[in-house]
Amino acid sequence: MPLPVSMLRELNADIDGDSQKIQDFFVEMLRIKSVNPKMGGPGEQQRAQFLEDFLRSEGFQVSRIDVRDDESRMNRPNLSSRLEGSDPSRTLWYVSHMDTVPEGSLGLWKTKPFEPTVKDGKIIARGAEDNGQSLVASLFALRELKKMGAPLPFNVGVWFVADEEFGSTYGIKRLLSGDHFKKDDLVVVPDAGTPRGTDIETSEKGLLWFKVTVHGKQVHGSLPHKGLNAHRVGMKLALDLDKSLNGKYRARDNLFDEPSSTFEPTKKDPNVPNINTIPGIDVFYFDCRVLPRYSLADVISDVKMKIARYEEKYGVKAEMVEEEKDIAGPATPPDSEVVVLLAEAIKRVSRVKPRITGIGGQTVGNLFRNKGIPTAVWSTVDDMPHEPNEYSKVKNLLNDAKVFAALPLLA
Repeated sequence: MPLPVSMLRELNADIDGDSQKIQDFFVEMLRIKSVNPKMGGPGEQQRAQFLEDFLRSEGFQVSRIDVRDDESRMNRPNLSSRLEGSDPSRTLWYVSHMDTVPEGSLGLWKTKPFEPTVKDGKIIARGAEDNGQSLVASLFALRELKKMGAPLPFNVGVWFVADEEFGSTYGIKRLLSGDHFKKDDLVVVPDAGTPRGTDIETSEKGLLWFKVTVHGKQVHGSLPHKGLNAHRVGMKLALDLDKSLNGKYRARDNLFDEPSSTFEPTKKDPNVPNINTIPGIDVFYFDCRVLPRYSLADVISDVKMKIARYEEKYGVKAEMVEEEKDIAGPATPPDSEVVVLLAEAIKRVSRVKPRITGIGGQTVGNLFRNKGIPTAVWSTVDDMPHEPNEYSKVKNLLNDAKVFAALPLLA
């Protein structure tokens, strides 16, 4: 149905009127450290309880799916709540995540990362943008729809999930293996965006993280002829992989914000603690974001062939381990219902012209697409995820809440 101007004004006025409440809630939530336990943090349990308590205090029913993480020896919570629509067989879901990455180097922060600072219209804290802003925006959009009491064409709900920052094993992957989502659902994942909120992401690159371990022979630094320097061979192999992978998979696709596939050597494990020992083990990692036209299996095959050549040439033993792999799902069609409704809501609320794009950074949107559920990824952010001094602009928080509330009223 067309969204009457009077209803849009009411919606906008309500959210603006609650701006201080929304901001205060956001700050309080960000004080709860929810760093992924696989990254040394306490996990999402305390934040999930905070959100569940708030939803129940607002009169919402809450479903909670706890997934046991035996490695971390804790439960990983996933929360959902929804409003019923005239067609209860379909649901518009806003899906955001509760976990964050660690703060990184504290010396690069101007404020304390887990003591939110409000300054110059920004809320500065770890997790403010990734993914706190969108979580709070979708929560207060749902609250606004409940408050307005306008008839909804279908159900509208939120999922606040665990483990997005480390592969989603205890979050969306587990939920998608059950019956929590249907093929006819509409899914918005507000976990990537641009400063003006123009970009609706409908496609993502394939993701491959791999580790290579090179085994040589450790000896005293003054007797290199007695050993085999795994670090030297590892450095050569990493640089060779960098050159060969970027050289072979060099096609461009201008749909994506980074139009080429990328193969980046990133993490490096310590080898020996002292300078005067030649290392017998060298370990390095790559982060690969691969255009959908290419096969991740082909990339993996090329890496293993290169490793085999180095084993033969230098006499080392080496192996590759896949740390994470997600095949690029089919792109969401630009004329799909979720994209059309989201684009109209953006135009009506933000007064900007949306455009369709793809990204290299993976979101859980790719997991939905691989299950055949068309998904749109969108938010209004300054693209600060994982950076020191990460922040959310209050105006973006309120704007996105308005867009999320308006979207189902346009159906």
